[in-house]
Amino acid sequence: MARRPAKSGGSIARDGGVALGEAVFRSLCEALQAGSYRAGDRLREEEVAQRLKVSRTPVREALSRLAARGFVEPAGGRGLIVRNLDISEVLELYAMREIMEGAAARLAAAHASAPEVDALRDIEQALAEASETDAAEMAREMARLNRAFHEAVCRAARNRYLDNASRELQDWISLLGPTTFTVTGRPSTSHGEHLAIIDAIAARDGDNAEQLARAHIREALRCRLKLLQKQ
Repeated sequence: MARRPAKSGGSIARDGGVALGEAVFRSLCEALQAGSYRAGDRLREEEVAQRLKVSRTPVREALSRLAARGFVEPAGGRGLIVRNLDISEVLELYAMREIMEGAAARLAAAHASAPEVDALRDIEQALAEASETDAAEMAREMARLNRAFHEAVCRAARNRYLDNASRELQDWISLLGPTTFTVTGRPSTSHGEHLAIIDAIAARDGDNAEQLARAHIREALRCRLKLLQKQ
């Protein structure tokens, strides 16, 4: 079994003009994205405050924001737990992801600069190399690079509203648990799908880029459902 990364540790940086509550909120969101917290994990104010070396007030504020977004829910008077999405929510999530990733690829085909296309190829090369590393580290590193790939496509789309919505959607994806790269054969098929998307963006073929991106997400959903069947 792959070793889970340590929960968000270390003190919160107090520079940069970021309010302490906002800094704690960002730290917890990053921990969710990194898989440090999984569905069913408990979050207690006191423990989070001790871990981040802050008072309980900004932690309470951050946890309230997470609850408002639906990422955590009450745990019978014993703090909060990270939500576990049901199958209907998973299907809804991937339906929106397919639409948004398709739109991002189409817009990127119209707006991406040559350096941005090169950066996509660099990320994909790193993904391919990560698939050859130790199994215990492979899935986590590939998930991180995969997120970087999709964020890069979205940035190249030059649409701040799409970019913001995509980032929030990725936060929801982080609640689903193990990455789909743990499904046998998914790393190689995903690599081919990414390369085809990059080529379509480089060729300024928006129609093809969108269709390839949507097909890529549908295949990711197929793998996600495989993982859910095993739980």
